[in-house]
Amino acid sequence: MSESTTGVTVPLARWVERLTLDAIPERVRARARHLLLDGMACGLVGAQLPWSRVATAAVLDLEGAGDVPVIGTGTTTSGPAAVVLNSTFVQGFELDDFHPLAPLHSNSLVLPVLLATAQSRGGVSGGDALTAAIAGFEVGPRVGLALHGGEMLSRGWHSGPVFGTHTAAMVAGKLRGLDAAGLEDALGMAGTQSAGLMAAQYEAMSKRMQHGFAARNGYYAAGLAAAGYTGIKQVFDRPYGGYLAVFGEGHDPDPQQIVAGLGEGWHTEFIMVKSYAAQGGLHGTIQAALELRAEHDIDPKTISHIEIRVGHTVYHHGWWTPRRPLTSIGAQMNLGYAAAVALLDGQVLPPQFTDARLDADDVWELLGKVEVKLDENIQNGPVQDRFATELTIVLDDGTTLHRRIREPHGGPSDPVTNEDLIAKYRSLVGPLMPVERLDAIQAAVLGIDHLSDVRELADLLAAPVAGALDGQR
Repeated sequence: MSESTTGVTVPLARWVERLTLDAIPERVRARARHLLLDGMACGLVGAQLPWSRVATAAVLDLEGAGDVPVIGTGTTTSGPAAVVLNSTFVQGFELDDFHPLAPLHSNSLVLPVLLATAQSRGGVSGGDALTAAIAGFEVGPRVGLALHGGEMLSRGWHSGPVFGTHTAAMVAGKLRGLDAAGLEDALGMAGTQSAGLMAAQYEAMSKRMQHGFAARNGYYAAGLAAAGYTGIKQVFDRPYGGYLAVFGEGHDPDPQQIVAGLGEGWHTEFIMVKSYAAQGGLHGTIQAALELRAEHDIDPKTISHIEIRVGHTVYHHGWWTPRRPLTSIGAQMNLGYAAAVALLDGQVLPPQFTDARLDADDVWELLGKVEVKLDENIQNGPVQDRFATELTIVLDDGTTLHRRIREPHGGPSDPVTNEDLIAKYRSLVGPLMPVERLDAIQAAVLGIDHLSDVRELADLLAAPVAGALDGQR
């Protein structure tokens, strides 16, 4: 353990070391259980997508045998390889959670590391797994906020893989029983492996794997620290070559965000659950379009112009002039495509991203009427308003329809409830497996505290599932 008493790295490591399940309020534990259920739903949907099958074949060819389940496939592989693939599945269709102010997808980092570490440790209790998961849900956003969160996206970083290594390292380190010195080493090794370029969003399958790289790197960091291999000390505090100094260069990072309110305010409760299969910054546009469509019975053929106004983060992450045809990942990132299919189809879910829909004439005709503008008033407003969206639809007869979404459904002021989250799980996963298995997974996750060995849950997740897009190409 370094001797620093003024920095934030050591206090964070000490907090993770001392965190117990009893110290976490029951409402936070309940939310964490339901978030884990959502992550498993997303992973099972993602397991047999066409691009996930490409990833599975490639990674298994590189890594070979092991005993960690690759969920939804009936195969096993090494711990690091399983972490990469299971994370890729959770991120497989943009249905997974995200943090609105420090954008990262927590379950794609937490869940795969839980499963792999439990196997490597010969089993861990469900209570310990839940405690470690909450440590991960808490750490990642704090590191992200120290770098001003969405600003990283505006600069072109894929923010989740930049913040996410620390999430994964603390989940694995907590399950391994590392003391604060070991956790500090793991944070240091996680920080030196942080990376991620947001240009992956335009067409690359690898966008879906980038959180997987971060999860694997954090998993490695904790494993190395457990073996006595030392990492960078005071990684968040070092002025030369430290994590915040480098990633925040010229952008005035705020180290105190890493420890602000530890054990009092809980980011676990702030994590957003998605209602649509698109990146989080698009949800305001989708919600506004669906609300106007329903209220005014809009015939998309009568639309002459669509204007979308957003702040910097959403604009840079969600808008470029699309070229036909988009890949599925590009479509799930693009404001114009999301608005078009929302108005045409009344939903933005897996059927909107099949090959046929991605190249449909009606979509591209409407997409050609979209104009997206960067709105400085949104950007310069209160921090809670920076994901706001202004949508204006002009019809052929001159009628103008307008909707402002300050915070889309799923945000802290209008959360997806735990009951809604169960319904999402059953809706997404129900078509992929027998109801008996569906029920067993739900019961195991929502009762995770009572599992004597979390590998019982891994066994339920392991068997093959049906492909969510099979027959819909």
